[in-house]
Order: sequence, then C-alpha cells, then structure tokens
Amino acid sequence: MRKSPVFVFIVFLTLSFSTPVLSAEIAGAGQFDIPSWFKESFLDLRDDIEEATAHNKRLMIFFHQNGCPYCAELINTNFSQKDIVDYARKNLDILDINIWGDREIIDPSGKTFTEKTFASELKVWFTPTVLFFNEKGEVILRINGYYPPHQFMSALKYVSGRQEKLMTFRDYYAQQVLDKSSGILVKESFFLKPPYELKALGKNKPLVVFFEQKQCPGCDTLHKEILGQKETIDLIKQYNAIQLDMWSNTPVITPQGESTTARDWAKALGITYAPSAVLFDKGKEVIRIEAFLKGYHTQSILDYVASGAYKTQPNLQRFIQERADALIEQGKEVDIWK
Repeated sequence: MRKSPVFVFIVFLTLSFSTPVLSAEIAGAGQFDIPSWFKESFLDLRDDIEEATAHNKRLMIFFHQNGCPYCAELINTNFSQKDIVDYARKNLDILDINIWGDREIIDPSGKTFTEKTFASELKVWFTPTVLFFNEKGEVILRINGYYPPHQFMSALKYVSGRQEKLMTFRDYYAQQVLDKSSGILVKESFFLKPPYELKALGKNKPLVVFFEQKQCPGCDTLHKEILGQKETIDLIKQYNAIQLDMWSNTPVITPQGESTTARDWAKALGITYAPSAVLFDKGKEVIRIEAFLKGYHTQSILDYVASGAYKTQPNLQRFIQERADALIEQGKEVDIWK
C-alpha cells in the first residue's frame, strides 16, 4: 500500500521536440557523463516512489540530452560539489532518462508514455526543467531552467524537508542567506518609468517585465553580462520593458487591468527566482525566464515573442535551433554558452 508521503523530483533537459542535431559551427555545446551512482530502474514510477519511500528517500528523475550546456552545468558544476552529492545520495534516488529516448515510462497515475512523449505531456520549455511531485502525483514545485549550486541546494532541502507544508518555495528561499551583491536595483535606459499602467501600454509592442530584488547577485550578472549586449538591447527595443522590485509595494496595473503591487503581482504569478522575466503579448503571458540563462538563449526567447514566431512554432527549443542555423547561414558566429 502507498501510505507514506513521497515526492518526485524531475529534471528535464532538452533542446527541441525532435532530436536536434547540433552543428559543428555552434560553439558552447555541453559535455557531461551521468554519475555512476544514479539509480537504474524499469521506469514504473509508482514502484520507484514506493522503493524511495521504503528507504526514507525521495525520487529524482533526471531528463537529459547530449550537447545541452545547461545540463552539463548541472552535472559538472552542481553534481561535482561534495555537499550537494552527499545530500542528494542520502535523500534521493535519482533516475537517468533520455529526453529523446523511446523507453517506456509509467507515470505516478499509471499512464504509459515513452521518454519523449512524457516530456511533451509535461510541456517542457527549457533545459533543464525541474518538477517536484507529492505523494498524490501533484506538482508542488517547478523550476524552469538551471539553478546555480546554492539555489539548487535550497530546492533539494525544500522538497526533502517537506517545507511545502509550511510555506511556498518563494518564501523559503527568501529566508536563505544571500550571496554578496551590489545591494541596489541596476537601472537600464530602456526601462520605462512609472506609473506602471501596463494595460494602457501600446498594443503594437509586446511587454517584458523584469522581476528583480536588491540583494541579488544573479540580477547583477544579468545586467553586467546579458542586458548590456548589443544583440539583447536591439531585441528589447522591440518591447515595452519595465523593472520591478519583486518585494516592493510599487503600484502596478497588470496587463489584465487589475490594480495591485509589485510584491502581490509577483506572488500571484508564482515568481520564485530573481531575476525573472515574464513576456506578454496582447496582454497575455507567452513565456517566462525564471532561471539562469546566458545571452544567446535570453536573446532567442526575446526574439521568439517579438517576432511572433510563438504563434506558428509552439516548440521553443526547435525555434532556438532554427534561429542558430539561420544566423550561421548569415555568416554569424553562434555560441550558445555566451
């Protein structure tokens, strides 16, 4: 009988719906090896959950594909640190699943998928994507993208400690010790000034909202390494762009016309990570960036919405690959890790 509470931790790593072929002209592809201590499984997740529970562990499922730089960062950086590895091995059973594979998977509800159709069913947009499930098969936490080691460890502790019964991950992470940062919100010339009446903004431009906070080394990196790049600035000029302190009481009228504050809106949207960027078109959210990304992928997401490509190409990662191919045909260098 399945009585004990259990969580499933799923990490999805992918670049497109069909197996992408990385061109030799695309720099920055990641190389990694699956750790030997990961668990082998027949991929009936119901059995894996029960077995993890019997050993007082949780089940973590790691979806990956060759060439993904963010997958390589997770394995080579996060899973090379002793404290993370020791904690994971003590508290998790980890499965290795190829996002493009054809092995059969039975999910916690008993439905059968292949590896790749399982990822599609869960609407994976980014690499990696992290999902945590409770004993009922409900998602209690989703992380879309790569978290650096300290944030990744916080997620592991949040799930393993069943902290979701006490608070949201957003509130839990806010209580953690923050790294050194500038302590200010870094301003950019392309950010619109208040009042933030977002519904009233021009309907001919999409909207991008950057949620940040003052004690935020990741925010400093965003401005220093990504938002200052000419390619990024050229794309953001196609948007109405605003910056909000996610913990402030700054008045905001949302794209749906609701009066609120930056803090309450961030909470309603489920913003956990700073910095995060939410992209809207015609008042509707299209996609969001809520984890660590480099310049090329940030620019690709901005292009995906600004160009309207999302209307005809539902798979972001396929668009990213096609965009890289088009840039190479134009004689431009593509480095997906810049």
